[in-house]
Amino acid sequence: MTNLAITFSSDQADAWDAITANLRLAGVDLEDSLLLPPQTDAQSVMAVTGKAGSGKTMLLAAMTKALEEVGLEIVSGDYESKRRKDKRTLAVLAPTNKAASVLRTRGVPATTIHRILYTPVYDPEFEKVAEWLAGQGERPVSDKLTDLALDRAWASYQINKSVPAALAAAGARGSDFITGWKRREEPLDIGFVDESSMLDKRQFEDLQEIFPTLILFGDPAQLPPVQGEGGMVFETLPEKSRFHLNRIHRQDADNPILDLAHALADPALDFRQFEAMVRDAAQRDERVVWAERVEADLMARSPALVWRNATRIRLIHAFRSAFGAPVDELLEGEPLICDGIELPMKHRKKRLDLEARGLIKGAQVVYLGPGRKPGFSRLHVFGAQDPQISAASIVKIEKEGEEEPFIPFAAKMGATFLHGAAITIHKAQGSQWDTVQVFAPDIAVAAQMGRVEAGQPLWKRLAYVAITRARRKCTILHAANRRIYGQWTSSIPSRFVAELPPEHVEQETSFGGGESLWRANWAQNSDPFAHVARSTGRGSGWQRASAEYSTQPTRIVEARSSAVSLGNKGRSDLSIGQRIFHEKFGYGLIADIEGNKLEIDFDQAGRKRLLDTFVKLA
Repeated sequence: MTNLAITFSSDQADAWDAITANLRLAGVDLEDSLLLPPQTDAQSVMAVTGKAGSGKTMLLAAMTKALEEVGLEIVSGDYESKRRKDKRTLAVLAPTNKAASVLRTRGVPATTIHRILYTPVYDPEFEKVAEWLAGQGERPVSDKLTDLALDRAWASYQINKSVPAALAAAGARGSDFITGWKRREEPLDIGFVDESSMLDKRQFEDLQEIFPTLILFGDPAQLPPVQGEGGMVFETLPEKSRFHLNRIHRQDADNPILDLAHALADPALDFRQFEAMVRDAAQRDERVVWAERVEADLMARSPALVWRNATRIRLIHAFRSAFGAPVDELLEGEPLICDGIELPMKHRKKRLDLEARGLIKGAQVVYLGPGRKPGFSRLHVFGAQDPQISAASIVKIEKEGEEEPFIPFAAKMGATFLHGAAITIHKAQGSQWDTVQVFAPDIAVAAQMGRVEAGQPLWKRLAYVAITRARRKCTILHAANRRIYGQWTSSIPSRFVAELPPEHVEQETSFGGGESLWRANWAQNSDPFAHVARSTGRGSGWQRASAEYSTQPTRIVEARSSAVSLGNKGRSDLSIGQRIFHEKFGYGLIADIEGNKLEIDFDQAGRKRLLDTFVKLA
C-alpha cells in the first residue's frame, strides 16, 4: 500500500484494499506505482458508504492523491489538457456545484457531472498557463498576464484546484480565455462520485457510459434523490461491491451532534424520544441548544433549515420584518442563495466567469447594495478568494400562497437569487456551516405523517441531514410558535419575569431589534459578519416582558398604510383635534384624517388607526 501521511481505521483499510484490487483490474497498480493496460473491458462499479464522520471524504481525498502520484491525469471539467492522449484519467465528481465546491475547498479537484459532458476550448495563450497550473508544463512567459498575475493564479489554483478560478484571480475574464465549447467524445478511465446518495438512476447511467470504473461515496442515512424512485443507486449494487465504514472519525470529544445523528439509526426511536435526547444533550453540552426562538442574526450567516417550503417562506418574511426591510427593495446585508445563472448559450463564457468567481448554484451570498449599472448588484460571495463582485442579478422573494415570486429588481439576464435566511433540508445536502438552526416543528409534522423514504422514516432522514450540517454547534428549535388566525405568533416570556431580580434573568435576542447588521463595515477578504454583534434584550418580546410597568399608558403609533380601502370619502362632521369616543378604547383626539380613516390619540390606549364609522362625537 502506498505510504500516506494518515492512519486508516480497519474498515477504511479494508475499503482501500478493495478499491486497490479493483483498480488493478483497470490497469492501475498502486502498490508498485505502475500504469498497465486494463486487464478487462467489463464495467466495474463499487461503493463506499458510511454515516457522517466515518471518513468517506478522507478516504476519497487520499485515494485521489495516490492516483495522481501514480501518474493519472485529473480531469477537472473546466480544463482538459491536449497532451492526455497517452495518459490515464481520473475525474472526481459531485451531483451539484455546491458539493463539488466543498470538495475543492478541501484540496480535491472536483467538478460536476454536467460539466464533464461539455468542456471549454481555451485560447492558445491561456492554454499554456492552464497546462502550467495543471502540472503539465513549465511556467509560461505571457504577454497577457504579468508575473504578479501568474503568482496570484498559482496561489488560487493551490486552494481551489480550478483553472478558471485561478485565471479569474489573475484578472482575466471568461471571454478572454474561452473561445468555445465541445461535447466530450472520448470516455475517461476512472470516476469518483461523492455525495452519491443524491444520484438518480439517469445520472448513474450517464456516468456508466463515460467511466468503465466507478467508485461511489455516499451516506445511506441521507435523503434519497428528489427525482429518484425512492432508493439510492449504490443500494442496487451486489453486496460484495459495497463497503461500509462504521468507525466515526469526526468525533471531537464525544461530539453530541454526531451522537444524536447516529441515535436516529435505532428503529425503536420515535420523535418524542428523540426530542428528549436533544433536551438532555443541551443540558450537558453547549454544542447542542434547545431553543424556542429563531435567532435572526444567525440566519444572516447560516440559513435556518426547514422541511416545508411554506415554512421557509414564512421564516424569510419574519426575518425581513425583524429588520424592517421594505417589500420593494433589499437592505444591505440581506443573505441570498444563488439559484443558478440564466444566460443564453452565446453567453456561456460569462457563466464560466461568474462561476470562477464563486457564484455557483447554491453559493451563499450577501447583498451589499446596487451596482453601477441598472439591474446589477454588489455581492459578497462566501468562500471565494476575492469575495466582492458585481453581477447582473435577478432576485426572487417568494410570497406565501402565491405562485409567482416578488421580484424587487431584476436584470434581463444574469445570476438568479432566492432569499437565503432559510432553506429546505433537501437543498442543504452537501453543505455545512459552523452553527445551524433546525426548525424541528417541521420535522415533527413529517413524523406525524408517517412517511417512509428508502426504507426509513422520513423524519429521521430529515433530522439526520439537518443536524449533521453543523460543524460546531446545532440549535434545535421546538414548538414555541403557534399559528393564530392564519399568522405565526411567537410566544413571549411571562410579564411576571419583570418582577424577578435582574441578576437572575438571562435575556436573549429574538426576531426583533436594531439595524446594526445592515450597517456593518465590509472587509475585502474577511467574513463580513465576523465583527457584527447586536446587543441583548432588544427583541420585542423581551421589551414587553421585562419593561417597567407604570400607570401611564404607552403610546403606540401604528403603521400608516392601510390594508384595505372602502372608497368612502369620510364623514363631514369630523375634523383634526376634535374629541371623540370609541366603545373599546374610550375617549381620544383626532390626530389625522385620510378619507374615511382616522388616526386617534386615545387617553388610555395610545394612537390607533381605524374607520370613522366606529367613533362617536364626544
